[in-house]
Amino acid sequence: MQVNKIRHVQTITRVARLLGEDEDWLWDVATEMDQEDGLIWGHGPGEETVMAFTDFGIETLTDLVQIHKSNPGLLKRWAAPE
Repeated sequence: MQVNKIRHVQTITRVARLLGEDEDWLWDVATEMDQEDGLIWGHGPGEETVMAFTDFGIETLTDLVQIHKSNPGLLKRWAAPE
C-alpha cells in the first residue's frame, strides 16, 4: 500500500507572490510541468480548479522560470515585441 508523503502544497497565487512573478505568466510556464515535477491540481465546486505545487514542484518551477527568463521567446505570448 502506497502512503502519500505530501504534507502540504502551495497554490500558484502564493508561489507567484513568493517568487515575485506575474501569476498569469507563471501559469503559462507551469503548464509544462507534470505530476512527477511536483504539480498538483485541486478541484473545487463546479469547474473550479487550482494549480498547486509541492516543495519539489516549487524548486522545479523556479528552474523553469530561469530557463524562460534566459529565453523569453519560449513563451510567445509573453515574448518582447520584435
